Amino acid sequence: MFSKILIANRGEIACRVIKTARRMGIKTVVVYSDADAGSMAVEMADEAIHIGGSPAAQSYLVQDKIVAAVRQSGAEAVHPGFGFLSENAGFAKRLQDEKIVFIGPNPHAIEAMGDKITSKKFAAEAGVSTVPGHMGLIADAKEAVKIADSIGYPVMIKASAGGGGKGLRIAFNSAEAKEGFEGARAEAISSFGDDRIFIEKFVDQPRHIEIQVLGDKHGNIVYLNERECSIQRRNQKVFEEAPSPFLTAETRKAMGEQAVALAKAVQYDSAGTVEFIVDGQRNFYFLEMNTRLQVEHPVTELITGYDLVEQMIRVAYGEKLAIKQKDVKINGWALESRIYAEDPYRGFLPSIGRLKRMRFPAEGKLAEGTIRIDTGVREGDEISMFYDPMIAKLITHGKDRDAAIATHVKALERLEIQGIQDNSPFLAAVLDQKRFQSGKITTGYIKEEFPDGFHGADISEEVESAFIAAAAYANALLNQRAQATSGRSEPVKPARSDWVAVIGRKQTPIRVKFQPGEAEVTFIEGGQTHSLTTMWRPGFGLMEMVFDDKTYALALTQAAEGFVVRRLGVEAHVKICTPFQAGLHANLPEKEKPDTSKLIMSPMPGLVVSVAVTVGQDVKAGEAVCIVEAMKMQNIIRAEADGVVKTVSAAAGASVAADEVLIEFA
Repeated sequence: MFSKILIANRGEIACRVIKTARRMGIKTVVVYSDADAGSMAVEMADEAIHIGGSPAAQSYLVQDKIVAAVRQSGAEAVHPGFGFLSENAGFAKRLQDEKIVFIGPNPHAIEAMGDKITSKKFAAEAGVSTVPGHMGLIADAKEAVKIADSIGYPVMIKASAGGGGKGLRIAFNSAEAKEGFEGARAEAISSFGDDRIFIEKFVDQPRHIEIQVLGDKHGNIVYLNERECSIQRRNQKVFEEAPSPFLTAETRKAMGEQAVALAKAVQYDSAGTVEFIVDGQRNFYFLEMNTRLQVEHPVTELITGYDLVEQMIRVAYGEKLAIKQKDVKINGWALESRIYAEDPYRGFLPSIGRLKRMRFPAEGKLAEGTIRIDTGVREGDEISMFYDPMIAKLITHGKDRDAAIATHVKALERLEIQGIQDNSPFLAAVLDQKRFQSGKITTGYIKEEFPDGFHGADISEEVESAFIAAAAYANALLNQRAQATSGRSEPVKPARSDWVAVIGRKQTPIRVKFQPGEAEVTFIEGGQTHSLTTMWRPGFGLMEMVFDDKTYALALTQAAEGFVVRRLGVEAHVKICTPFQAGLHANLPEKEKPDTSKLIMSPMPGLVVSVAVTVGQDVKAGEAVCIVEAMKMQNIIRAEADGVVKTVSAAAGASVAADEVLIEFA
C-alpha cells in the first residue's frame, strides 16, 4: 500500500480524504493557497506545501505546482478530490508520464466520459438511452441560438468540461439561449479553462438520479445503487438521498446494469457516477458521467457500508475489488444537505466573512438515527470569495426515510452559525414540507415551491408560544442576575411577574413564574399555562428546552432590545416589555424604508467582472449593467427601471461589499 499520498484539493474534501488515509496508515500531504494558509486541512495533514495565490488559477489549477509538490514531498500518488483537476485527462496523463499514481480513473476513461459531448456519443454507441441534443462544438452565440431553435425549447446549455452546476444555463427562448451561451462559456473558462459548450433538450418534470459505479484495473465493475439528487438550486444539488424514494427494484437494476455496461466500454477503473434524468413513468436517460468522487458520496457509504475513498486508493494501488455485485445491499436510508455560506432571504446570494460561531451536534447517535458531519472549516475560519460557499455537509442515517428526515431536522435545530448567513433555515423549511416528505420531488421543486424566493417559514401558534416562553425565561434569568450583582447598595426588588411579549406589532400579555432551570408562562388572554425546563445560560447560543413535554432547540441571541429567536426556518424578534413599555411600542410609527429606486447596489460581496454602462447612457428596465462574481458564480446585475446613468462607482477588477452602490441613476 502507498506510504504517502498528496491531496490536490482543499476544504471539506481534503479533510475527508485525510480521515480515510489516516485510518489506513497512509501519510498525507496537502497543497494550499494564500487563502487556505492555516486551514483545517493544513492542520490535519502530515505535511502542507504552499502553491500560490488565492485564485484557483494561480494555485489549485496549476499542474506544474502540483507535480513539484509531489516531488518535494516524496508522495507516491495524488488524490484530486472533486472539482479543480479531478476530471482533467491531461493532468491524469501527465501524472502517468511522471510515474506518479493518479487516484482516479485512467486518462482514456476521463477523456471519454469526463467530456460531456464525447460521453454522449459513447453512451449512444453502447445502446444507452440519451436525451436529444447537439453533440458537436458550437462556435458562437449565433450558432447556439440556431441549434436551440431547431431542438425546441426549453434547452440546457452546458459546459462540456462542466460540473457542480458551473457553466450551465436553461433557456426558454432565443434571447435566453444567446445570453445563456455567453454566460455558460464565461463560467466554463473561469472554472475549468475550457470554453466548449453543448446543447440538449431540457426534460420537463425530471428527477435527477445517479448510479455510483466502482471499477478496478482488472476489469471488475460493480454499481453501489443509486442516489436521488433532484432538489437543486441554480443547478447545484441541495439535498441528496440514498436510495431514491421513486425507483423500483427493477428500475434500479436496469439503471445499474446500464451504468456498468457504459463504464466497461471505457475500461473504467475507479469510483465514478453515471447520472440519469428519470421521467414520471420511470423512463431514464443518460445525462453525463462524473469521472471522480461526488460531493454526495457519503449517503452511498452509509447505506452500503463501503468507504469509497478507501476503495479508490486500493484500486489505484492495483488491488482487485473485494466487492461482488451480490454483496451490495441497501441498509436503511441516508440524507445529505449542503450547508452553504449564502443568504436564503436575499436570493441565496453568497455570504462572505468570518465564522464567529460554528457549532454542530456531535457525530453519532441522535434521535432515531445517526449523524455525520463532513467539513473543512472551523469556528474562527473565514469564508473566502475565491471558492465554493460550502461550509459543511450534514448527513443523517436512519432505518427508513422518515427516520433519516426526523434526525436531519433535529440536527439542523442544533446547528449554530454566526458571523455569516447560511442556508439552514431554507433547508429546514424544505424538510418540513409535506411534498418533500412524500418523496414527490423533481429538479423543479424549489422553483415550484418557492416561486417568489424564500422569505422564511410561517410561525405556528405552538412555535410562537415556545419562542415567547424562551424569551421570557431568558429575560427573567438576566434580570435576576442583574439584581444579584455584588456591591449593590439598594435592596433586591421582588421579581416582576407581569410582562408583555412583543413580536412585530403583535402584543401578548403574559405572567411569568420563574426560578433558574424552569418557568411557568401563562398567556393572559387565553389562560393557557406552559411549562419550560432548560439548562440555558447567558452566552449559550442554543437554548435546548422541554416545552410542555416537547423537546425544542432554539437559537437565541440577545438583540438591542429583546431576543432574536430562531428554530429551523422560523425567526422572530421577541421583546419582553413591561406593560408601560408595550404601550409606548404600540404608539411607535412604522419605519419608512429609504428610497433606493435610483441606486443599483451589489447584492453580495464579490469581484466586479465587467461594467456595461457609462455616465449619461440611457438604460432600459431589465438591461444588464454589470457582472459581479463571487465563489466562482457570475451574477448579472440588471436595471429594475428605465433611467439615465448619473454615476458609475464600479470598475472591472474591483472588490465590492454587499449593498455597495455600483451605479446611480439621475
